Amino acid sequence: MSKKGYLITGLGVLVGAIVGYLYYKEIGCVSGTCAITSKPLNSTLYGALMGGLVFNLFVTSKKKNT
Repeated sequence: MSKKGYLITGLGVLVGAIVGYLYYKEIGCVSGTCAITSKPLNSTLYGALMGGLVFNLFVTSKKKNT
């Protein structure tokens, strides 16, 4: 993967982490029984993972001609 690919994926991780934490803070889980949204760390890590995966979809790779 190129430098640009790492940058895009890293940006996705950062944006996802922020969105995951904001989801916990604003919506969250009142009862505390939700596995992902009951704790801020879980929600932030899940958001970071999803953000990295979604932004990685926009990374293009060069095809090799053999």
